[in-house]
Amino acid sequence: MDALMAALVAALLTQASDRTPWAAAGLGDRYEQKGAVIAGVALALAFGNALGVVGGIVVAPMLSPNAQQLLLALALLSGGVAGFWPTRPAKARGWRLGAFGSSLVAVAVLGFGDRTQFVTAAFATQATTPAFAAIGATIGSVAVTVPAILLGERGLRKLPTTALRLGAAAVLTLAGAVQALSALRLI
Repeated sequence: MDALMAALVAALLTQASDRTPWAAAGLGDRYEQKGAVIAGVALALAFGNALGVVGGIVVAPMLSPNAQQLLLALALLSGGVAGFWPTRPAKARGWRLGAFGSSLVAVAVLGFGDRTQFVTAAFATQATTPAFAAIGATIGSVAVTVPAILLGERGLRKLPTTALRLGAAAVLTLAGAVQALSALRLI
C-alpha cells in the first residue's frame, strides 16, 4: 500500500511539470467528446505505468535493497531536475482516429519512457505488490490530466503553471536528495 500512495504523489508532481497535461488540454480543445478523450488518456497512462512496473519487476531481482533505494533517488532527482526547465506544450497531430483513438495514441507515444514511468518502475522495485505502484501512478497522472482536458489550453494558461512546475520540481529534487543521502547511509 505504501507504493500506491508514494507513486500517486510522485506522479502528481512529475505530471505537473510534464508535457502530457498540455497534450491532453489540446486534445480536449480539439474534440467535443471529453469523455472519450479522458478514457483514451487514462488508458494510455495506465498502460505506460503498467509498462514501468514490468520494467521494475524485471530489474528488481538484479538490485540489492540499497541499489533499489538509489534507483528511486535517481528517478526522483531526474524528475525534479527536469522540471526546472520549461516544457514546450505538445501539439496533437492531425490523426483521424477519433477522440478516443487519437488521445490513446498521442499520450501513449508522448509518455513512453517519461519521468513518471521511470519513477513508477523505481517504486515497483521496492514494492511487495508492484501493481500498487502502477495504480497509484495512474491515479496521480489522471488527477493532473483530467482537469487539463476539461480546461483546455486557454484555461490551463490561466493557471500559475510556472509556479506549479517549479514547486513540483523543488519537492521532487528535495525528496530525491534525501532518498539518495539515506541510501548512501549519510543521514
